[in-house]
Amino acid sequence: MKTAPPILTTALDRLIGQAIQRAGGWLPFDRFMALALYAPGMGYYANASRKFGHMPSSGSDFVTAPELTPLFGQALAVQVDEALKKTGTDEVWEFGAGSGALALQLLDTLGDRIARYRIVDLSGSLRARQQETLAGHAAKVEWLSELPATMRGVVVGNEVLDAMPVQLLARVGGRWFERGVVAGAQGGWAWEDRPTLLRPPLDIEGEHDYLTEIHPQAQAFVATLADRLTQGAAFLIDYGFPESEYYHPQRHMGTVMCHQSHQADGDPLVAVGAKDITAHVDFTGIALAAQDAGLSVLGYASQGRFLINCGLLGLSDQASVQQRALAAHLVHEHEMGELFKVIALGAGEAWEPLGFAEGDRSHTL
Repeated sequence: MKTAPPILTTALDRLIGQAIQRAGGWLPFDRFMALALYAPGMGYYANASRKFGHMPSSGSDFVTAPELTPLFGQALAVQVDEALKKTGTDEVWEFGAGSGALALQLLDTLGDRIARYRIVDLSGSLRARQQETLAGHAAKVEWLSELPATMRGVVVGNEVLDAMPVQLLARVGGRWFERGVVAGAQGGWAWEDRPTLLRPPLDIEGEHDYLTEIHPQAQAFVATLADRLTQGAAFLIDYGFPESEYYHPQRHMGTVMCHQSHQADGDPLVAVGAKDITAHVDFTGIALAAQDAGLSVLGYASQGRFLINCGLLGLSDQASVQQRALAAHLVHEHEMGELFKVIALGAGEAWEPLGFAEGDRSHTL
């Protein structure tokens, strides 16, 4: 199994230990997760380890839809093209562009429809890989580390929200606690709960112990996007649920998950910096944050239905047998088709994107 170089792990552990000490011996999980993923040069998304790929033999940890097949980006391009026309814009903004695979697919497919492709990514190591991937479109691509004061265009974000730090809430013996991280008695890190006034957005029925997450950072991100996007639309694709499912009484173990060498585990306190840490998205919270900040919810659907509406099946018919098989993973319910969702947000006059022509679930949010 792939591990981070010892000096990297030691440096990150030292940084986390200092943060815990400064915080009085206890660090909320969202701050721990932020350091584990984004500490400059040391966190998982900030270090040089390979992350995206088909197989563990490549040294990668997981595969995303654009890495799986270019048909994903080609289908999404149909929606992006419509959105550019509807909003009267010619720029695409991508958050967390990963290896650059999705950017390449959109640029290759849309050509002159895109005047400028702007990537907002905090990772210097990923930026270098993106620059290599997108060398053929170098004249159009620009990288930013933060949002400008205003922006116009179509925003895309694939598996971005799930990597935003979350706070952990635990109901134990009928009382609510925030779960944080402390130094372990035998080294490493350990959990510790502290009483809190924080609560999930829904009352959780029953008296059983219950672990879940709340998502202030993802909601703040959407609010900031709303503040800056003066004209355009955003399409955010990720795994998650509306809050009625997210905070269902039976979902009592939370959704935090780690990924390393194409294996999943539920312990973010080990191999820190060497593996991804994610949580499912509360799409109701995202929709409400967007509406509160002035954006319209243009649609919400499963990834499978969205891609079919965008013509994925027709694109697959023209592809190789191997590519058709890979595309099936994107839409089948037992693969990515149902767990992954797409939410569209609009700045300006509301309209109905073609990706939600059938199977729109906005009423479930």
